[in-house]
Amino acid sequence: MEPDPAVAGLSAALARVRDVVLDAGTAAESVGRLVEVARQLIPLAAGAGISLVDEDGECSTVAATGEAVVAANALQFELGAGPCLRAWDTVSPQYVADTATDPRWPIWARKVASAGIRSVLCVPLVVQGQEIGALEIYATEPHAFTDHEEHLLNLLAGPVAVLLGADRTGRRAPRLDQALHEATTERDRIERAVGMLMERRHLTESTARTRLLDTARDQGETLARTAEHVLDKTRPPD
Repeated sequence: MEPDPAVAGLSAALARVRDVVLDAGTAAESVGRLVEVARQLIPLAAGAGISLVDEDGECSTVAATGEAVVAANALQFELGAGPCLRAWDTVSPQYVADTATDPRWPIWARKVASAGIRSVLCVPLVVQGQEIGALEIYATEPHAFTDHEEHLLNLLAGPVAVLLGADRTGRRAPRLDQALHEATTERDRIERAVGMLMERRHLTESTARTRLLDTARDQGETLARTAEHVLDKTRPPD
């Protein structure tokens, strides 16, 4: 199987900031750099951010590339509705292809559309099976993101979740190389699951990857956990 360009893109992007992040004093400083990587990694992304929910249900934006991201997130927190909140409620990615026409969160969508945000993609941040927030990207164009961008964002969410999870529990924040190692382990598991689906079901790589994403959404599980089910021959997905 040919190397996935999404994986190569993520590795290259993280390599550019690795030395800087290794010197960061806190997890917050590290994710501040990683959220900028998210924006740079996805060409049509005009902004990126990380939103968290604490044990009391309070929501906050802990990293953002600009005020537009902070404002769009704050409006979700105020209304109690929006794609980031849905991402961590359902532990599944949420995509708004066009805020001018999406009917799910009309007040939020109308206001962010008037501010120039037309596409939104949010993926959940999960640590040890617990959702702690979401990683989100915004675009000024409608229909800006595809399954490819969702895959990239899911991969980047791994080190972000590890860093923030360690910070939340009061443990010493892991360095980026440790977080990247954990994300790489999940990535390899996902890639092996895609390969197994291709072999078992005689699917193309694109179809197999979409099937894995759809199964994760349907089962309300993370992509990595669904990949584990695929690799366990006694528990293949439907």
